[in-house]
Amino acid sequence: MLPGLAPAGAGPGKRRLLSVVLNTGSMEARAAESQRLLNWGFMAFDTVRLFEAGKPIASPSVWKGKASTAPLGTPEAFYVTVPRGEAAGLQTRVERTDPLVAPLERGQRVGRVLVTSAGGTPVAEVPLVVQEEVPLAGWFGRTWDALRLWIQ
Repeated sequence: MLPGLAPAGAGPGKRRLLSVVLNTGSMEARAAESQRLLNWGFMAFDTVRLFEAGKPIASPSVWKGKASTAPLGTPEAFYVTVPRGEAAGLQTRVERTDPLVAPLERGQRVGRVLVTSAGGTPVAEVPLVVQEEVPLAGWFGRTWDALRLWIQ
C-alpha cells in the first residue's frame, strides 16, 4: 500500500491512527502526549473519496466486442488521506491498455489510476478494472473491427 492510501472501505469516520510514545515520566504524561498526537493526526489530515464503487471512470471503445464501449472503474470505493487543504489539488491520471479487444470479463484489470498531489508527488495507485462483461461480437463484427484495426 502506498503512503497516504487509506485501507479499502476506510471512509471518513473510519480512519484509524496509532500513536507510540516513549520516555515519559508517568502513565498520565504518556496518555496526554498520545492524546495530543492523535488529535493532531485527525485535525491535520483529510480522507477524501475519489471514486465511488460501481461508477465508471472512463468508457473507452472496445474492438471486436458486442458492445462498442466498456465502463472502467475501480474495484471498490477509493479513498486517500492527504494533508488538510490539499484534497482540491489532487490530480488523477488513467493509464490503460490500448486498444481494448474483446472478450473482456467483469473485474479484469486493464490499467491503473495514478493519483498525484498538485506538486506531482505520487499519492496512490489503484487498479483499473472492467465493470461490465463485453463478449465477443459475431463473425462479421470481429472481421470488420480487425480490418479497421489493421488500417489504423
